[in-house]
Amino acid sequence: MNDVYRIHPEDSVAVALHPLTPGDRAQGNGFSVSVREAIPAGHKIALCRMKSGKSVLKYGWPIGRATKPIDPGQWVHSHNVASGLEGLEHWRYEPQRRELEPQPPAFFDGYRRKDGKTGVRNELWIVPMVGCVNGLAKQLERLASARLPEGVDGVFAFQHSCGCSQLGDDLKNTQKLLRGLLLHPNAGGVLALSLGCENNRPEDMQTLLGDYDKERIQFLVCQDCEDEVEEGLRVLDRLGRYAASFRREPCPVSSLTVGLKCGGSDGLSGITANPLAGSFSDWLLARGGSALLTEVPEMFGAEQLLMNRCRTEETFRASLELINGFREYFMRYGQPIDENPSPGNREGGITTLAEKSLGCVQKSGTAPVEDVLLYGEQRRADGLSLLQGPGNDLTAVCALAAAGAQIILFTTGRGTPLGCPVPTLKISSNSPLAAKKKNWIDFDAGRLLSGSPREELTRELADLVLAVASGRQRAKTESFDKSEITIFRDGVTL
Repeated sequence: MNDVYRIHPEDSVAVALHPLTPGDRAQGNGFSVSVREAIPAGHKIALCRMKSGKSVLKYGWPIGRATKPIDPGQWVHSHNVASGLEGLEHWRYEPQRRELEPQPPAFFDGYRRKDGKTGVRNELWIVPMVGCVNGLAKQLERLASARLPEGVDGVFAFQHSCGCSQLGDDLKNTQKLLRGLLLHPNAGGVLALSLGCENNRPEDMQTLLGDYDKERIQFLVCQDCEDEVEEGLRVLDRLGRYAASFRREPCPVSSLTVGLKCGGSDGLSGITANPLAGSFSDWLLARGGSALLTEVPEMFGAEQLLMNRCRTEETFRASLELINGFREYFMRYGQPIDENPSPGNREGGITTLAEKSLGCVQKSGTAPVEDVLLYGEQRRADGLSLLQGPGNDLTAVCALAAAGAQIILFTTGRGTPLGCPVPTLKISSNSPLAAKKKNWIDFDAGRLLSGSPREELTRELADLVLAVASGRQRAKTESFDKSEITIFRDGVTL
């Protein structure tokens, strides 16, 4: 086994695969380097001399600049590297698309809904239209869970603090996010629970839904009934009977949309878990499926890689607006755009946002970018789409679910129990995390470092996704409470 790993032939740093001791000769993939100081696993070791101000290269791209001279074998991190990201950028459309070769279809057992969408779960959802009814929603969840018909996977109330005292884009974002959940195919029946006097009026939500299945989505306005608990249970009983009429049947993976997310990343995430998620994304898209990539701030510094993959110049322009729009959001509040890496990221070996981003976008694989979605919008095009959303884990996974993801692949180097309305599979970047947190981690991508072939692990991950989609297996997070959702806010609260 190698001691260090160089991702790209032009890189000036390599990643330590285990703790390195001064005086050792670290062996890499086709090279070796003398270790000059202690370097933790996942952190970077210099492969060449770098003058102060020189770009530090990883993934073949600059991740920052040296703030002092760095010699081969030295530890490369926050003490001697600074970010080079700032302000708005201007890119040109330089298409470098790689078309995936179509592969034979694959299938899973899912639930076909009347609107043509396919669910991987058959649950009852209670979606509050305003935070004032959160307590009632949880009470109904508890009472309805005791009287579920056979064939329904559970009752889940999704609490949030929005829906009233909101204006402008904040209210629109709330409505779009809730609309995506109301229409989500993983729910065989949905109770839209309204108080009655909120800004997010039930009649407005019904208009936004358009021509929806009124047997599957039903509204209850609490101020309009004498006993909202009794009436709520009556509606849930009706929805439960309707949901129980659905049965699993063979469905092509072309009807599957997978969300791609990372959180608690470390220095190994960009070598193992994220590229493996990207390989799965290519596997899925080659069979007609779709993937969604969000966390726009974690595209900063890696934008050109994604923009070059845009299918059309129109999509490129939309991606440009997506990136610079989020940069302007930071600047509007006087915040630096490069402060995304968390203390845990830095402890795990990630130094700058550009480094984190270059690892983050590995999850998207190599397929062309077909579309760019604003926050709260639902997937329109087959293939890979970019989705507007922040890096914050709970906000991002909820946006992915509302955009139509039936399953989310969530890569992590530090570990997190976070769940969301849809099954969320946790993929560890390192084997020690998978061994330590068996109740959190669904898949160990750290085996790539032990010599397991990527093609073999991609197939294994695909089998796991299909098993979860078919209900033969459950994501570890499905045993946790997934009752809270977060909605993006950027405005006045009345």
